[in-house]
Amino acid sequence: MISAQAWADARRLWGYHQMAHAARPCSVAIGLGSHDLGVADTAVSLYERGMVPLLVFTGANSPTTRESMPRGEAVHYRERALELGIPSSAVLVEPQARNTGENICFSRTLLEESGVDVSSVLLISKPYEERRAYATARKLWPEVEFVSASTPMTFEVYIDSIGDPRLVIDMLVGALQRLLIYPDQGFMIRLTVPDDVMEAYDRLRGDGFTSRVVPADAAARS
Repeated sequence: MISAQAWADARRLWGYHQMAHAARPCSVAIGLGSHDLGVADTAVSLYERGMVPLLVFTGANSPTTRESMPRGEAVHYRERALELGIPSSAVLVEPQARNTGENICFSRTLLEESGVDVSSVLLISKPYEERRAYATARKLWPEVEFVSASTPMTFEVYIDSIGDPRLVIDMLVGALQRLLIYPDQGFMIRLTVPDDVMEAYDRLRGDGFTSRVVPADAAARS
């Protein structure tokens, strides 16, 4: 049973993880690989709205996508975009990245090798990964302006789409922990975390929502 306080704390983390950036025209959109085909759908929507002339999908596989996306996350994203009517000439695929840092670095290399001049990027992720993706991208590609985007949805709708409330709360907690510890490891810039968000995070960790938390010894070695 998830308490009313835990639900309230989870909604607070959900809201914090989203950057609330307004979409605007950029040089390219980069869709970060995951289990969520909604990233590809959102990229397609932004392309159709004239926000970008080019899509890059990046991602290999993870334990959670090996069966559902056997050809790799980026490849499945591309296939989804083509099904929705995007011309193949408007889609690049980076199929090797296995974490957010590699997503950014490998996409940057692909765009440079393709001769694409990039001054701004629409960075598309799962809703609760917006802030983490933004902080990572700003660290690894500081000369480019990043605008965060994800599929617009409420916390409740996302819970329903996953079907496992406890897992979603665990993911929210894990994403915030990385925002706290990864700047010291050089993986991302440091972003301010409001006191009320930290209090919610501490309560959720205390309540055992920790399956996606990086162990202390692993964090120290990262």
